[in-house]
Amino acid sequence: MIKAGIIGGTGYTGVELLRLLHNHKKVEVVAISSRSLNGKRVDSIFPSLLGQTDLSFSLPDDDSLNDCDVVFFATPHGVAMEGAGKFIEKGIKVIDLGADFRITDATEWSKWYGMEHTQSELLSKAVYGLSENNREQIKQAELIANPGCYPTALQLAIKPLIDNKLIDLSNIVADCKSGVSGAGRGANQAMLLCETSETMKAYGVSGHRHYPEIKQELEKLAGEEVGLTFVPHLVPMIRGMHITLYVDLLDANTDVMPFFTQAYSDEQFVKILAEGYPETRSVKSSNFCQIGIQRIPNSNKLVIMSVIDNLVKGASGQAIQNMNIMFGIDEGLGLEQIGLLP
Repeated sequence: MIKAGIIGGTGYTGVELLRLLHNHKKVEVVAISSRSLNGKRVDSIFPSLLGQTDLSFSLPDDDSLNDCDVVFFATPHGVAMEGAGKFIEKGIKVIDLGADFRITDATEWSKWYGMEHTQSELLSKAVYGLSENNREQIKQAELIANPGCYPTALQLAIKPLIDNKLIDLSNIVADCKSGVSGAGRGANQAMLLCETSETMKAYGVSGHRHYPEIKQELEKLAGEEVGLTFVPHLVPMIRGMHITLYVDLLDANTDVMPFFTQAYSDEQFVKILAEGYPETRSVKSSNFCQIGIQRIPNSNKLVIMSVIDNLVKGASGQAIQNMNIMFGIDEGLGLEQIGLLP
């Protein structure tokens, strides 16, 4: 059995990791940490886990974490940066669900996250964990930078077009919507029910922290500069993420569907719709990404729509997918759930 530890077990991604790993046939969660809840039983805080786990929260420096084969950091930025090294030195693999190792340039990271990046050596070792892009590197990795939710859904939607040089890279427009859980579990007036229900709003238009991550990865794919407009929105639902991409085909007569079906024919968790529009509810609580494609008649404009559950494929599910790859086991273990409907 793979022994797993979770640092930062009180947030949505932490408890989602615990929920998913509980049903993993080859993993045992042996430690879960929280400074504020140290000593309290996990199922007393999260009753959905009543009868499913005997774990109690421990401190992040508890010795039980040193007995793990893999440690997940489900923590705010800056925490994994300072804590990951001690586990890697002991031969323990680390998967960071936060942002500490996603941006490869330390100066650029500091600009967006408002603090100095102090671990340049670790940063150079980290593998960007978009499973469908970097599978071979993930197999050999000691440290995984789990992608953000917006970057995950967006990259999967556009990768076949960039790989096959089908679009104008100078003007990619990403119109993106996320459920409220994407803002985390911390107290925040703007996230109260009365503030988010029956309304929708854009945010981070002039600069969102996922923007440099997305641009970095698209430019790696393309091998050249990419012009990206990225506008995220908050919508009145708990889970779910919907990405709508607007791109210009270099050849208006190109049938793009074969490129998508070929790119993802062997991918367990990426599904291409033959027709119609993907819905967030179709992937709720699952690790799937569904992609739909529509042409605008009499133009070279192509619209690609991508949906994921921001807490699963956009966070904890993808982290488990990466763990499975790292340990050489079935990539889908622990992630067999299909979307909840209705």
